Amino acid sequence: MTPAKRMTARIRKPREKNGGLKGKARNFTVAWDRGATTMPSASAFPLARAAYVLSVHDPRELPAPGAPEIAFAGRSNAGKSSAINVLAGQRRLAFVSKMPGRTQLINFFSIGDSAYLVDLPGYGYAGVPSAVREHWKELVGTYIAHRPSLAGVVVVMDSRRPLTDLDLTLLEWLRASGRTAHLLLTKSDKLSRQAAQATLVRVRARLAEILPGATVQVFSSLKRVGVEEAAAALARLVANARGERKKQSPG
Repeated sequence: MTPAKRMTARIRKPREKNGGLKGKARNFTVAWDRGATTMPSASAFPLARAAYVLSVHDPRELPAPGAPEIAFAGRSNAGKSSAINVLAGQRRLAFVSKMPGRTQLINFFSIGDSAYLVDLPGYGYAGVPSAVREHWKELVGTYIAHRPSLAGVVVVMDSRRPLTDLDLTLLEWLRASGRTAHLLLTKSDKLSRQAAQATLVRVRARLAEILPGATVQVFSSLKRVGVEEAAAALARLVANARGERKKQSPG
């Protein structure tokens, strides 16, 4: 899962909201409040204010870093878009597709003036051209490895099939990059409560070996299981990023 060579086939870029100009990186620095020192609570973190900002299909067109970014990554069809929508309390904030691998863009959503949610393209899909898979490696690989404003990654896994080979590769990659992660074991409503808890215990134990310090929970977009816990985890990631930046700021 290392960044790949630039693909030759260009994927069509959607029109940016508010008429964004091709080739110009949007500046996100205006949203960063350097004076913030308090730890936000889940209720205070304004997820309901999430709004689409822009989509990026080329690493060179990533917006200038600024406010903390929480990225969502996961295998295609694991419920990533549904998780984003239910956390934001919006039905179609992130596009939910029945065709895995359809979305091949990094989508940015502003959370008021406090942070950004970043929806990364899903991985592990079959039946798509190799050029598209190479494009994913370059786009997502560059973002996760080098994005200075990335505060943490929410890794979405289907609770019925967690820790696939590609999931493990991503976790190893996050560890090597020094990234913080929170795991959502989605579609827990498909399991009995006992089975869901058993899966949680097993994944937590494996996670302690692969990515120490990462956290994990069960989640269901359909039944709204774990929504408050997930919102609190996102708030902590943002608060921790703010704290780190304050320490690194001169004076």
